[in-house]
Amino acid sequence: MNKTRMAYFEKDDVLHLAISDEPEAGSIEVSPNITAELNAKGELIGIEILSASTFIRDSVLASVQAKVLDLSETKTV
Repeated sequence: MNKTRMAYFEKDDVLHLAISDEPEAGSIEVSPNITAELNAKGELIGIEILSASTFIRDSVLASVQAKVLDLSETKTV
């Protein structure tokens, strides 16, 4: 049975999300610092995020800012 696992390597600031126990057969860089890991069938088995603390901080800030802007526009209408 496959279990989703997440590991953060603080020294290297790398976040790894494994969604399968299958061996990695290849990978694709989906954006700078984000790599999708694939099995032999080309299916997603994991994601690796480099500079993870910055990526997560920026993602959360962007999401919160969008929601705040949406809420403030709703109140002013």
